[in-house]
Parts: sequence; structure tokens; C-alpha cells
Amino acid sequence: MAHKNKTLATALALTLGSLGIHRFYLHGGVDKLGLLHVSSLPIAGLIFSNMNGINPFYALLPLLISAVAACIEALAIGLTPDEKWDARFNAASSVRTDSSWILALLLVTTLLVGATVLIGTISRLFDLMFTGGAYG
Repeated sequence: MAHKNKTLATALALTLGSLGIHRFYLHGGVDKLGLLHVSSLPIAGLIFSNMNGINPFYALLPLLISAVAACIEALAIGLTPDEKWDARFNAASSVRTDSSWILALLLVTTLLVGATVLIGTISRLFDLMFTGGAYG
């Protein structure tokens, strides 16, 4: 069994998390939550291809929800203690996880990106729902 790197899993969740790449790295190709992340792309395409007079923001909504979920998962992965990480993902590996400052930098970046996407999504959604898009 290959060693699963916690820093790499966090970076994958931050950068490609809305497509579920971090889930496939950790759990293999048949991970149900990873497939749910991947399905956000065709769902967004279906919404975009069938929108008649609605705001294009609604086509991006599945990807934005998936991105927020991936940021939460990145925080959960990165904040897992090294001992618990090794017990869950690296039990058969002789290499032990030793988190470094790069992981801390990734966690701060994840928090900033995730909070920005979440607040922006909520504010745009409320703008469209309650004012019809009067503010943008």
C-alpha cells in the first residue's frame, strides 16, 4: 500500500477539490463522495445548456457548492493529527507523516479561499433571490 501524504491531500482538496481529486487520491476510484464532486461539472453543464433567461450564476452554483465542501474537507484533512492520519491511511506503510510549515500555509490559504467563496456565493444568491440581481 502506498504512503498517503497529508500535505498533498490537502493541496489537492484546495486546488482540485471541486472535482473530487483528493477523494480519489485517498480512497481510490470508486469513492462515492468523489463521484458526487465530479458530478457537479455535468450538472453545471446541464443547467447552462438549458437556461432560458436565468442568470448564469445558477450554472456555477453546483461547482461553487462542491468547492466549499472541498475546502471544508481540506481543513479536516490538514487538521487531522499525524498519528491518526497514519493509523487511518498509512497503517501498512513504514513511513510516518511529519507535517511541516507548508501544511500550515495551505490551511490558512484554504480558510481564506473557502470563506471568500462561501460569503460571495451566499451574497450573490441572496441578491438574485431577493432583488432580482439589482446589485450586480
